[in-house]
Amino acid sequence: MATYLTTEELAERIKYDPRTIRDRLKDSVLLEGRHYFRPFGGRKILYVWEHIQEDMVRLAPKRATVIPLARGGVLGG
Repeated sequence: MATYLTTEELAERIKYDPRTIRDRLKDSVLLEGRHYFRPFGGRKILYVWEHIQEDMVRLAPKRATVIPLARGGVLGG
């Protein structure tokens, strides 16, 4: 069963301002039909927590251990 969140509830979970979610993340990172939907075709938006959580982890950059070298290169990258 999916967990549906309002913008404010999502903001609390991911530690973003609700305005940032509405203005910067929605429709660029968070996609309608995958991360959110409008129940009954209305204006209200509900976010699908499981899809957001899955994509946040999957798309997080993988950090490799690198050692910076004196001449500007790196070892291990």
